[in-house]
Amino acid sequence: MSKGSDPVFAIGMVIFKSSADADATRAIIESLHSKLSHKAEFKFSKCRDEVRDGFFRSVVGCPFDVRALVVEKKVIYSTKLRNDNDAFYNYVVKQLMQYDGGALQDARIRIDGSGDREFQRALSSYLRRELGEKIRDVKMIESHRDALVQLADMCVGAIARSYRDRPDAARWRIMLRPRIANIWPFKEKAPQ
Repeated sequence: MSKGSDPVFAIGMVIFKSSADADATRAIIESLHSKLSHKAEFKFSKCRDEVRDGFFRSVVGCPFDVRALVVEKKVIYSTKLRNDNDAFYNYVVKQLMQYDGGALQDARIRIDGSGDREFQRALSSYLRRELGEKIRDVKMIESHRDALVQLADMCVGAIARSYRDRPDAARWRIMLRPRIANIWPFKEKAPQ
């Protein structure tokens, strides 16, 4: 974890019960580009407030659930997790999927495809090994190519913002509340 980085790390997943639910949600998100006069991908950190408002108003009625894990980095005691960004990322992704409230069963996992090919391959192997039958397959997808990866980014962005000391901190998390199944504030036990 680099020194100047944000003190809170949030990661989340958007869960659909069926492919039809995912397809219907994708269609709504894709239609928002013209409706909101927003040509770029939906990325929470890069959207204007009015785009965020329109986005969440439009998707809150869609059939998906959000589960998130929020890590205050100061509670991480493991030297490996503090100093190895890939190990940290792999670990928190596994935790999110492992403690999923029974949501993942033979799931098709799509992860924002940042990172080099070797990292992506290692993460995919790690998740298959650690989670076994919970997942059918894992694919890395570039967010600008997939509306549902953008949905996950927007949802996690709204949740992460709610942990910051800002006047509008909870604004979009409140809008998203009907879709939030769980937000887990991660706590690592101190070494004995």
